[in-house]
Parts: sequence; structure tokens; C-alpha cells
Amino acid sequence: MDFDTKTYKVWTWKHPLMLHWMLNPGLAINELVLGQRIPRVSLIEKNNPKSLEEKSFVPCPHCKTIHPALKWSSQNKTAFGNWFGLYCDHCGGIIPCLRNVTSAIVLGITYPVWIWFAKNERKKWLGIQKQKFSQPLKLSTPTYNWILQGLCFGWLMFIFMELVYPLVEGKGYQPLKLLLGIIIWTLAGLLFGYVMKKVLVSQQRSISQKKINE
Repeated sequence: MDFDTKTYKVWTWKHPLMLHWMLNPGLAINELVLGQRIPRVSLIEKNNPKSLEEKSFVPCPHCKTIHPALKWSSQNKTAFGNWFGLYCDHCGGIIPCLRNVTSAIVLGITYPVWIWFAKNERKKWLGIQKQKFSQPLKLSTPTYNWILQGLCFGWLMFIFMELVYPLVEGKGYQPLKLLLGIIIWTLAGLLFGYVMKKVLVSQQRSISQKKINE
């Protein structure tokens, strides 16, 4: 699929943010448990003073439709549950997504288990997606709740690093270590959420300043 490179920047797996999604083992939880996915190709509109979310688009390789990335957002209840990919409400196809390396390994190991019911689950999932996307979608930037986002990130990392990882390694759980893990990952999550809030505020100020200068 060809893109207008004068209008869009094309992000593929080679982009640092995309590579981070693929290589960060903690994000396997986002993929496998929450069903949060990143498309293989993202288009970022050039010369647009809006936030990254507002100027991001997702192309469908099946029908060539270019979707606003905000279609898959928490305010539309479509940000999660995308285990099979991103649903295209124009043609009913599935937009291919990147695969986190850790989640790929987990899926490879458990293949003999999930392969038996994957086809039926995919069919059910498509029906749910069709129903979701039949409703009016909000395409404005959602309000960022940094505390909630930070806690979600911290607790997911706690589950992966302190509960799942020791289980895979065959190590037992230590109550004191688990307690310290809850405290550390909660604080780390809040720090992450606060930093992301600062980044978004900085973007909004930059956008406002550009509008004033214009």
C-alpha cells in the first residue's frame, strides 16, 4: 500500500516507539491480557499542530481506508480487547498489528492449547467488534487521567515481574518481596503517569503557542 509521504510520516517497526512496543517484555501483558495492539503501519500527519493522538492515522491494507487512530481509544471502549488485531469498520477486515517478542514466545509455547478454539473465538470477537463500531465514535482527544493510567501501568508491571516471571522461573513467592514489589511498582507507575502528563501538557502548550504565532 502506497502512502502520500508529503502528507504523512510513515511509522513501521523500525521507528523507536514501535521497537519499544516489540521489545519491552512488560508490554506482553498489554497484548495478551488486555488486548492492546499497535498497528504495523501508522501514519502521522505532517505540518499539523495538534497532539500526536489527533494527527495519527491507521491505514487498512484491505480496503485502503485511512482511519483516525482515535477510533481505538478508551472513550470509545475500543482501546482494549483487540487480541486479533484492529477491526476495520469500513470493510470488516482485520488490520495487522505488531507482535511483542515476549508475547510471541508465550503464544508459540502455548500453541497446542489455544489453536483448538482460536477460530471460534475469532468469529465471536468479530461479531463484538462489529457491534462496537456500529455505535457513534468520539474522535476527540480523551481526557488523560494520569493517576489511573499510572496505577494501571505499575500494577501490570507488578503482575508480570513479581507474579508471572517468578512462576516461569520456578521460584517461590516471598511475602516481604511481594509487599515491597507492590510499593515500588505503585510508585513507579505513578511516576510514569506523571511524566506522561507533563509530556502531554508540554505538547498542548506547544500547540497553543503555534496557534498564537499564526
